[in-house]
Amino acid sequence: MLDKLSIYEKRYRELNERLADPQTVQNSSLYQKLAKEAGDLREVVELGARYRKLLGQLGEARELLGEEDAELLALARGEVETLGVEVERLERQIRVQLVPRDPSDSRNAIIEIRAGTGGDEAGLFAADLYRMYTRLAERRNWKIEPLSSSTNPAGGFKEVIFLVSGKDAFGKLKFESGVHRVQRVPKTEANGRIHTSAASVAVLPEAEEVEVAIAPEDLQIDVYRSGGPGGQSVNTTDSAVRVTHVPTGIAVSCQDEKSQLKNKNKALKVLRARLLDRFQSEQNKKISEARRQQIGSGDRSAKIRTYNFPQGRLTDHRIGLTLYRLEEVLDGDLDEVVQQLTLAAQEHALAVVGEEPG
Repeated sequence: MLDKLSIYEKRYRELNERLADPQTVQNSSLYQKLAKEAGDLREVVELGARYRKLLGQLGEARELLGEEDAELLALARGEVETLGVEVERLERQIRVQLVPRDPSDSRNAIIEIRAGTGGDEAGLFAADLYRMYTRLAERRNWKIEPLSSSTNPAGGFKEVIFLVSGKDAFGKLKFESGVHRVQRVPKTEANGRIHTSAASVAVLPEAEEVEVAIAPEDLQIDVYRSGGPGGQSVNTTDSAVRVTHVPTGIAVSCQDEKSQLKNKNKALKVLRARLLDRFQSEQNKKISEARRQQIGSGDRSAKIRTYNFPQGRLTDHRIGLTLYRLEEVLDGDLDEVVQQLTLAAQEHALAVVGEEPG
């Protein structure tokens, strides 16, 4: 661990030297990039300095264990025990910091929710999930921007796509990808029977234009008249847009805005995110397979989480977490769920790091 820590400390010193260089200061984009990297390393470097200092103190205390003076020996034993606990605590903190971070964690997130099995009830559940994430965004001071949606006759969503902008939005939301299952009595159920429905959630990191270069000749853009509930422009102007990336066949439709240009821009934003996700998945087939298994076709058998209304229970099947405060969770109180999923991911990453030499 100390070898890896030394590498981080060396890089931190190099970054601070470059940040003090007048030529770097004059290049604002480079300065911001280096300053961000230095900021990301600061915590682990400060923990490392504290850790090395405690190791030195622990070594000195252990040397006193050979003393014959009973009082001094008792003090040394107490010091060794206290310092040993603190060293172990810092070791764990540092190991977590040494786990390679997903560079996409700090990005904004694009969330796609689609109704799965369950007919109209699945669409209503998709609307509940949409509300849950919007309430979570309000709690964290994130911004929600609707990108595309289509409704069903019952007032739920067949599909809804939206952008979540804010600090570490993707890092906090990425574990929501998968199939969510609901068990409850639908409003349309006359006999009070419990139905099971499902909706799939996909969380993608927002892509910058410079990251995903899309050649104009690779795009097929179709315009058509908007359909469904809306204002005067619905069914009167060709404002709806469908953008198809011909090489991959990925297509995105948007009709929420009255402006054709706004719909096109929103569709391109979703398209870039899907292309970035595709490219990243191709680079790592294991991640691609995991994501495919999580989202699947929307069938409830591929569930990652169950929302049981009769029992007021939420269960995340990936980590065996069960909470009996379903209403609060659906109102956006997902902090405990996010923390436990993040912790489980860190535990797995720590196990992998522990297997690596050095």
